[in-house]
Amino acid sequence: MSGILDSRARPLRDLRISVTDRCNFRCTYCMPKEIFGRDYAFLPRAELLTFEEITRLAAAFASEGVSKIRLTGGEPLLRRDLEQLVAMLANLDGITDIALTTNGSALVAKAQTLKDAGLTRVTVSLDALDDDTFAAMNGVAFPVARVLAGIDAAASAGLAPIKVNMVIRRGVNDHAINQMAAHFRGSGHILRFIEYMDVGATNGWRMDDVVPAAEIITAIDRQWPIDPIEPNYPGEVATRYRYRDGAGEIGVIASVTQPFCGACNRARLSADGKLHTCLFAAAGHDLRSVLRQDATEEALAAHIRLIWGRRADRYSELRRAKTPRRPKIEMSYIGG
Repeated sequence: MSGILDSRARPLRDLRISVTDRCNFRCTYCMPKEIFGRDYAFLPRAELLTFEEITRLAAAFASEGVSKIRLTGGEPLLRRDLEQLVAMLANLDGITDIALTTNGSALVAKAQTLKDAGLTRVTVSLDALDDDTFAAMNGVAFPVARVLAGIDAAASAGLAPIKVNMVIRRGVNDHAINQMAAHFRGSGHILRFIEYMDVGATNGWRMDDVVPAAEIITAIDRQWPIDPIEPNYPGEVATRYRYRDGAGEIGVIASVTQPFCGACNRARLSADGKLHTCLFAAAGHDLRSVLRQDATEEALAAHIRLIWGRRADRYSELRRAKTPRRPKIEMSYIGG
């Protein structure tokens, strides 16, 4: 596939689009309620990209090699009529995969509509199976049963195999690793364990809170032997493993202890139209103003080429080298 390369010869293939900075959860690793309280100032509606603007930008990205789009937030299903955006994106030339990352709270109502509109896949965040531990992670005491019902609804709608993301924080939900594995083994869904990351500046991240991928894999392998398997595609963020007894696969996303910057082919578009070339970015590039100055698709594509061509991001590798930490944008703003 043709496309542009950054300064480290990484192609642009994957665009993650945040459609809102709002969320109905207050997960401690993303939007801690002590910071994102009732008086927190979210983006006003006028600053959000419209569906038409998102589609125009997505078309420009597609012309530069992007084939995969993932809709994120905040919680993307809080954006009204999101299925309309999915349908618009599904009609773009070059886009072959449209995915959604969600907390699952609205999936029962929305799964079939999204599938009918053209959604390809869904990833659901779920950090524990018991309500007390889940509440300690999500900050709002949302019941696990409703998330599981959303997963079932997505599967019934034909969005399987579903990926289930579990962020692991030591002393909070690390005891639930094998419980989650036991629940999703044989389900046809893919459970992915994510190391607690230092995204943004409000989640109180400490290295002591990180459960390394190697420890997670050891815990699983001790109970159910697993073997590593090849990535599905270049740049896949999760390291994949299969159960030897044929009960499916799991993945581990280890950006803290095993950085994968060298193969990163993802760009992120914030809800107000800023392009970020790294999850740990300190700033973004304003595409909304270019768009609202009636730029042509070629002009938009030229801006994208310029920004991506200069990209040299490798934050996780630098973090591992113990360089000083720098300011970073919150994950709820930039999308996961």
